[in-house]
Amino acid sequence: MLLDKRISIADFIKTIRFDIALISAYAIIVGFLDQYGFLNKINVPLSVTGVFGTAVALLLGFRTSQSYERWWEARIIWGSIVNDSRTLIRQALTFYNTADDHQRQEVSAMANRQIIWCYALGEALRKLPFSQRVQTYLRQQKIEDLNIPNAILSVHSLAVAKAHRSGWMNDLQQVQIDSTIARLCEAMGRCERIKNTVFPKAHSLLIHFIIYVFATMLPFGLPDEFLLVEICLTIGIPVIFIAIEKTAILMENPFENKPLDTPMTDLAQTIEINLKEMTGATDVPVKKQPESYFIL
Repeated sequence: MLLDKRISIADFIKTIRFDIALISAYAIIVGFLDQYGFLNKINVPLSVTGVFGTAVALLLGFRTSQSYERWWEARIIWGSIVNDSRTLIRQALTFYNTADDHQRQEVSAMANRQIIWCYALGEALRKLPFSQRVQTYLRQQKIEDLNIPNAILSVHSLAVAKAHRSGWMNDLQQVQIDSTIARLCEAMGRCERIKNTVFPKAHSLLIHFIIYVFATMLPFGLPDEFLLVEICLTIGIPVIFIAIEKTAILMENPFENKPLDTPMTDLAQTIEINLKEMTGATDVPVKKQPESYFIL
């Protein structure tokens, strides 16, 4: 996720440098054909060119809106994960008898399991290899399922069922904790839906096609006295369109380990700090400060 006051414009330009180079070369070719080529007698009214510019603007508006909705939904989901993680451990602290050593250890185990779940979910959504910490926990608990985060939630449920059978909590308390685990499972499913639903590529192809049609027609509607101005406009306006589209593309996939990502690792660390403080752990980590203009 980008930070407010440390955004790097240079890094963003690097992401669209090939598009800038391509549209620049194209604009120069079209500009010279308009001035010196066999097309120099053609004149296209700017009102006609404006129709294509308006079409691009409308398509980009729709694309940006849909991409932002996906990005914002991902952030809302992870906000609910933060809240439900705290709720889960708060319920455990309330329902278990923490004066009993065995039950207190069960609460600590649940907190540690929830912390691992948060890190594992973020790494699974980004399709990264699990960190050494997560791998160590999986080996210790002998968890080998294909969907690791889902398997960890299943361990949560089994632990709660065992506590209920042992008489550590009543029926209502078990239902309340199970409801919290169900919300965590629902949040995981919503993240997977966003991750696995690809934005239609035909939409991008259509936008690019219209942008290049616009860049082709624009020089033929501008005065021919100033070739440099004509080329600059033919480059500048399409590049702005492309920059807007690229921003939408970066936002539409919030789990790709990129600057515009939902900061899942940072949120998982926040959850870890909160849960360890709640359970009285002594190994509470220190919050890492951002080293760049974004956090992951």
